Amino acid sequence: MRIAVVDAYYPAFVVDHYRRHPRLREAPYKEQLAALMDRCFGTSDAYSRHLRELGHDSVDLVANCFELQRAWAREHGPSHFLRRLGSLTTPIGLLARRSFFRAILRAQVDAFEPDVVYFQDLWLLGTGQLDAFRAQGRLVVGQIASPAPSAEVLRHYDLIMTSFPHFVGRFRSLGVDSEYLKIGFYERALERLRERGITASPESDRRYGATFVGGLNPAIHGDGTALLERLTAQVEFDVWGYGADGLAQGSPLRKRHHGEAWGIEMYEVLARSRISINRHIGAAEGRANNMRMFETTGVGALLLTEAAPNLADLFEPGREVVAYESEEDLVEKVHHYLEHEDERLRIAAAGQARTLAEHTYRQRMAELAEMLDARLKR
Repeated sequence: MRIAVVDAYYPAFVVDHYRRHPRLREAPYKEQLAALMDRCFGTSDAYSRHLRELGHDSVDLVANCFELQRAWAREHGPSHFLRRLGSLTTPIGLLARRSFFRAILRAQVDAFEPDVVYFQDLWLLGTGQLDAFRAQGRLVVGQIASPAPSAEVLRHYDLIMTSFPHFVGRFRSLGVDSEYLKIGFYERALERLRERGITASPESDRRYGATFVGGLNPAIHGDGTALLERLTAQVEFDVWGYGADGLAQGSPLRKRHHGEAWGIEMYEVLARSRISINRHIGAAEGRANNMRMFETTGVGALLLTEAAPNLADLFEPGREVVAYESEEDLVEKVHHYLEHEDERLRIAAAGQARTLAEHTYRQRMAELAEMLDARLKR
């Protein structure tokens, strides 16, 4: 199979990336793409790397990165239109930018000629473009672990993968083919940490006690942010994350906040944390699901996450991770495991072993490839 993995990165991460590496703006496309993948943001190149290991040709397309896509147009655009896009020197307005991104993505897909176009963001393209890919005989697949677009949009995908078990039946009831595919851990993060002199074992030097890394904007994470704000009066913990500008001026989280932590910097924070506090977005509807569960356990920190009916399908509560039933229970367990290092080490080690044995993207891609191959043979 030939699989184009199409992702869309958080704009704030892209801004941070090019601010750190300004010379990349004019670098060749391959150099820019490699630098982005080296940051280990999101799933990074986990899909394409492990799909290639399985014998499938796969590429990563970061469809909403202006500098990167401009470089591709500059180098690969055979038409006058694409050459003009590649010659743009500054970011453009919202509507023009959207047209720019879609034009480049269409050209990239046409150039690669994939059997499968796999979207990590279901909001990226309109239904007309999705249908255009399907008309070319390509299998159009989407992946989602967030609030879903309308049924009208969903029906323009041939298959939707989701790590929300409760979404599978809902999508199928709309007549949309859907499969459950769990999120995983990308082992390359351990390599990148070692390059930084960090050994992500549970017993390694961990300068932080309890931490939280994630979204903080109360307009998006209202309940979760309110919980963290209340915790500040009861528990010592440090916070990294995006959206802090949306916090009220008097929010106690402002004093705990150490800035954003994207990609490998996020992994470094987790690898230096004894305990990582986790909470899910509302769309999870009480199910255990998010990336932080696997990122935390993968680098050897103790995961302290909400109790959920499907948590035992992923980890054994009390042995591999710790689940909290309420705010009071969360406070008690943070104090307990900070004071009982032997228990924390034992559970963190078991959680890391479980993730590395069963929850890596190498394993997930073997599952995904089988599902995709079955659809292509229909």
